Amino acid sequence: MGVTAREVALSCLLAGEKQGAWSDGYLRNAIRKAALSGRDAGLCTRLTFGVLQNQMLLDWHIARLCDLPPERLTPAVQNCLRLGIYQMAFMDRVPVHAAVYESVALTKKYARNPRSAALVNAVLRAFDRARGDGLPQPGELWIRYSHPRWLVDAFSQRLPQSEVEELLKADNAQPLTQAQVNTLKTTPQALASELETVGITATAHPWLPDCLELEGTGNMEELAAFRDGRFYVQDAAARLAVLAAAPRPGMEVLDACAAPGGKSFAAMIAMECKGNILSCDIHPHKKKLIEAGARRLGLANISAAVMDGKRFEPDLEGRFDLVIADVPCSGLGIIRKKPDIRNKDPEALKGLPRVQREILSNVARYVKPGGVLLYATCTLLKAENEDVAEGFLAENRAFRPEPFDLPGPIGHTEGMITLWPHIHGTDGFFFAKLRRGPEALNT
Repeated sequence: MGVTAREVALSCLLAGEKQGAWSDGYLRNAIRKAALSGRDAGLCTRLTFGVLQNQMLLDWHIARLCDLPPERLTPAVQNCLRLGIYQMAFMDRVPVHAAVYESVALTKKYARNPRSAALVNAVLRAFDRARGDGLPQPGELWIRYSHPRWLVDAFSQRLPQSEVEELLKADNAQPLTQAQVNTLKTTPQALASELETVGITATAHPWLPDCLELEGTGNMEELAAFRDGRFYVQDAAARLAVLAAAPRPGMEVLDACAAPGGKSFAAMIAMECKGNILSCDIHPHKKKLIEAGARRLGLANISAAVMDGKRFEPDLEGRFDLVIADVPCSGLGIIRKKPDIRNKDPEALKGLPRVQREILSNVARYVKPGGVLLYATCTLLKAENEDVAEGFLAENRAFRPEPFDLPGPIGHTEGMITLWPHIHGTDGFFFAKLRRGPEALNT
């Protein structure tokens, strides 16, 4: 018998704790290596992400029911308990006996102490009995939704308390895959019909044109529609940022922090493959990702290059009608897709605004007079968003915020917007559209 979905999920959770592996990348490779079926791959992903999304809550239950304090449990035992409790608490279709049996079996295989299996069995049985009596829940939001307290406090400074809870719920939800249609090769209707024939549910996004929401995709790289470049995967938020920037045929565009290339692809499709995009990243291996994506989509006018966004390149000065700067950030707007991002050390994030300001100030020099600079992040922290954009504007009088209109619930915006998962149904995202006037830049 091969490796099971639950065993792969356990290996991913352990790798995250022991090696600092990010769940999404490790999970893709582990599923491929284990050759899991589509159904088992879905179960494995649900288990891994579900435990990471609810880890503090699961540990709260374990601490109540286990005779040993949490710090005395080995990572293997603790994660076997988390997997078992998650299945019983959140997965109605998994029988209790299966959740207990499989968790105990994993404990026997991975725990060094032979008594650990009996402990896991006892705790899971106790949790099952507690469920029948009406399972207690923690009063604190940060435990109930498994977000670090500092992050809940940061959200509370920006949102009403009722909305904070809605945001935390959205972070722990399972978003649909959003496919942006390559309208140079197909139409949304034709692509939806093609995907339906291979068992994928494809529904038009409720308000974003040329976007499909997918369920039951399995491994998308195996789909003919994906391999032949009829769509690419990108959240609505990133596509909306490109719509705000309004690339047009014939433009010269720089995507300064581009990998894996989604905004470059969206811009070139909007430009009808007329014009040029220089798509850059600081990492050489990511340059290859951009090139591969552009080839797959048939976007010949995208050139990829290795470039440090903080270092001035004289040859690029004043060359571009549009410069996109989707800068490195804390990523705290995409927790629903990368649940372990919430556990980043807040102290390590404090230096990000300085890096963001350096990149923004540098790439602003590449914008033509009259051109547009788009600043974007996938975080919800004001220090990385409005503070950086407003600080840049205070120091660079040649730029002004430019209003834009977007579809659906967003509508008219006065130059800057934060997209919220619980309000807009997108990733958490910020972008500011800044128009350069004829004045000289500060240097």
